[in-house]
Amino acid sequence: MKSVTKMSVGFLAVVLLLGMLYFWLSDPGQESPANSEGQASRIQSTDVPSAYFERPSETGRVVEVQYASLDYTQDNPPEITKTAYVYLPAGYDEADAEKRYNILYLMHGWRMTAGDFFNYSDLVTILDNMHANGDIEPTIVVTPTFDAENRSQDFRRSEDEIRHFHQDFRNNLVPYIESNYPTYAEGISEEAFRNSRAHRAFAGFSGGSVTTWSQFIHNLDYIRYFGPMSGDSWEVEVYGGRDNSVRTVDVLENAVRESNLESDDYYIYAATGTEDFANDLITTQVEEMRTRPSFTPDNLTMAINDGGVHDLVSVQEYLYNMLPRFFGK
Repeated sequence: MKSVTKMSVGFLAVVLLLGMLYFWLSDPGQESPANSEGQASRIQSTDVPSAYFERPSETGRVVEVQYASLDYTQDNPPEITKTAYVYLPAGYDEADAEKRYNILYLMHGWRMTAGDFFNYSDLVTILDNMHANGDIEPTIVVTPTFDAENRSQDFRRSEDEIRHFHQDFRNNLVPYIESNYPTYAEGISEEAFRNSRAHRAFAGFSGGSVTTWSQFIHNLDYIRYFGPMSGDSWEVEVYGGRDNSVRTVDVLENAVRESNLESDDYYIYAATGTEDFANDLITTQVEEMRTRPSFTPDNLTMAINDGGVHDLVSVQEYLYNMLPRFFGK
């Protein structure tokens, strides 16, 4: 597997070091049923081809945007301005009023910020190659942040912000982004976002994976595709996907029931690595999900990166495998 750029090495080392704290907090000594038998539903993820780390002749670009939001962690939320980054694929033309784009919202993890996916990995080049080779239909990728200030916070502050981000997503981020970029939403009403949900995905890594599960619970009517990477749902409690998997999956199933969607109207591509310290958090939850009628091999995939650890190299592989399942040609 190809490594990320030299600039990224120090950052990735920091991510791994911080991850050890996450590992300690999550009590890895507890045995997980995900390590037992009955894993036939899992698939192996595929390495990103080496050619996809070379810049193609036509490349996309990343722009920074700011939008008005609220700090939903407070009882009387004050107005704030938040930052996000937007990847626009090669050929994007603001003057083209006819062309429409699929959209992926991609959330970072704890101790990361909105721009880190683009600044400290080869993701832009991989996306450029996926577009150039016809792996995916034209897709815009937005990297927002759950943090009000777009900076690293302590664990409890980030946990609180993660729990409330679904409000920012629905009320502020999506209306702003999709009124400024040509997605399949015909307008910025709730009806428009519901009608275009088949062209909208949400994925996240680590704490961003926790955020992804939260979107499934709270914003399933806006999103069809979900890509949680190395993180469980904390809707019931922190690390609840492992420590309280039955109640956690009860909440996920209830979201499906309340949505009145059919089982083929949503799809989850969950991913983690064999050497990832968060492996048991997400795999335990997915194994419990496998026991429920709402989740089947057709709408729930558990992808495993053999040798993969908790870093952006693994994230690149997950996204390379995930996106064609969401927006493949």
